[in-house]
Amino acid sequence: MKTFFVKLALAAATLACSALAYAQAWPAKPVKIVVPYPPGGAVDVVTRKIAAKLQEQTGQTFFVENKAGATGTIGLASVAQAPADGYTLAANDTTHALLPHIFKKLPFDYEKDLLPVSGFVFAPMAVVVKADSKYKTLADLIGAAKTEANKVTYGTGGAGTTPHFVSEALGIAAGVNFMHIPFKGAGEAMLGMLSGTIDFQVASTPGVMGNVKGGKARLLAVSGNKRVSALPDVPTFSEAGLKNFGLINFTGLWAPKGTPQAVLDRLQKEIAVAMNTADMKAFAEGIASEPGYWDAALFSKELAERTAYWGKVAANTAFERQ
Repeated sequence: MKTFFVKLALAAATLACSALAYAQAWPAKPVKIVVPYPPGGAVDVVTRKIAAKLQEQTGQTFFVENKAGATGTIGLASVAQAPADGYTLAANDTTHALLPHIFKKLPFDYEKDLLPVSGFVFAPMAVVVKADSKYKTLADLIGAAKTEANKVTYGTGGAGTTPHFVSEALGIAAGVNFMHIPFKGAGEAMLGMLSGTIDFQVASTPGVMGNVKGGKARLLAVSGNKRVSALPDVPTFSEAGLKNFGLINFTGLWAPKGTPQAVLDRLQKEIAVAMNTADMKAFAEGIASEPGYWDAALFSKELAERTAYWGKVAANTAFERQ
């Protein structure tokens, strides 16, 4: 019996050493991060920046692959089915917490198949219009919608996306009905807004700051409890007359179930280091976001709370699960 326990202890020690060695060797080849949306959206912008920073820190290639479709589930499913070796990761934002409320059946197990690794770069949601829009304030926009239901239009990257649900929640909070115009992606929705095809968008700030800084778009309000330092003239929803509407978007990374814990720990450590650097802080602030970091435990907790929150929102909209 004593011999058995000695062998068991040796085996456990061997496994621990192997895991440590694997983590120390990782990444030994290029790491792919799947963005499950078309290029140009907020998730894509933030993910490419963190990928470049991780590449700089580790000396290994981190690259982004856009694999869009079905509100992100095509790309996410491809990661869930990938080898659990730390070389294929998924990026997403608050939309991830919407998935159980969008689909009756997902192509992966929402609770088990993808492991939350880290959340970072926290961005307000903003109401954005083209620079010469007749709507100068949020009150103008809501007032027009109150005058005639479904007259004021908004665009998103598709039904069931975070901007769709947030826009519907905005309508509920304001007591109005907006008309939803879905596009094939966030980038196309932005073009629709800039061309005047739609009246406004609700989007996280990273996806719109380029056009705001370029003078093509204008923000009417942002979520959060305080104004964004990069946008001192843009009021919060509360300041603009809409109370209790403060959702903040996040970007995060997930790994396939079974990915070695030592690799997940190393990846979390690298992300934490990255988000504490001056250039990542400047990047986040430059896109009107807050630099920050959630470890896996906090990320999992936040996801659970947000999944429950969106369930309540879904119950109060006309959206029917697909």
